[in-house]
This record gives sequence, C-alpha cells and structure tokens, in this order.
Amino acid sequence: MIILGATGSGKTFLANALGVTANRNFHTVFYRRLPDLLSDLAIARLEGTYHKAVKRYKQAQLLILDEWLLYTLKDNDTRDLLEIMDARYQKGSTIFCSQFEVGGWHQKIGDATMADAICDRIVHNAYTIYIGGSDSMRKRKGIKKEA
Repeated sequence: MIILGATGSGKTFLANALGVTANRNFHTVFYRRLPDLLSDLAIARLEGTYHKAVKRYKQAQLLILDEWLLYTLKDNDTRDLLEIMDARYQKGSTIFCSQFEVGGWHQKIGDATMADAICDRIVHNAYTIYIGGSDSMRKRKGIKKEA
C-alpha cells in the first residue's frame, strides 16, 4: 500500500492504525521511518550484525515505512532497500508513507536500474491512497491559543 499526502495530512496516523489492527489480529508489524532504517543498517554493517538487522525487516508480516524517500538515497541505501523489497515481494505486506508522487521516486532513488528494480517490486501490486487537504492536521488539531 502506498499512502501519499502532504505534511501533516494523516499518512502516519492511517498507516499506524492499520498496523495496530494487523497486530491485534496476531500479525507481526514493524514500523520504521526510512531514515532510521537506513541508519540502523549502516550501523549494523559496521558492527557485523547486518544480516540480523536485515532479517528483521524481511520477516515482519507488515512493514510500515514512513517518510519514504524523504531524502535522496546513497548507493548503499539503494542496495539495502532492493534486498529488503526483493525478499518481501509477494511474501509480506508493506505500507509506504510518502509526500512524493510515485513518478518522482526514480529521481530520489538515484541509480536508474536500481530504481526500476525497487519500484517494480512496489508499484504494480500496490493500492494507492491519496490524502488531500491543504492544512496540516497538526495545525488543525493543535492547541488553540487564546486571543
């Protein structure tokens, strides 16, 4: 599933609600911001625990990746994502929360061949949800200041 929308539109809230529901139905769920996932894998590579770290992401029945492609990826990041997406393809469910349209993902991934491989494993079998609205939910639901 791909959830697209502007900052504060409720992408993370929706993805986590789906994750909680899956967990209540006894499915393993793992939530991670993509920048944190990539940082974890870089540290695990240095500590010699890379395969153990990658295994965690491969085995979850539902993996929620928030802030998907918020930053342009580095070469190691691209290879790590391809490994995880390939292992999960048609074996586990993944929710991607992103501010960026799918058409712009190739540019964020960088390497054209790797971008094709990663997107091919995601886009063609995905349901896409667009969350509209111009105001951030944080702005609308935040603390009201008295005049």
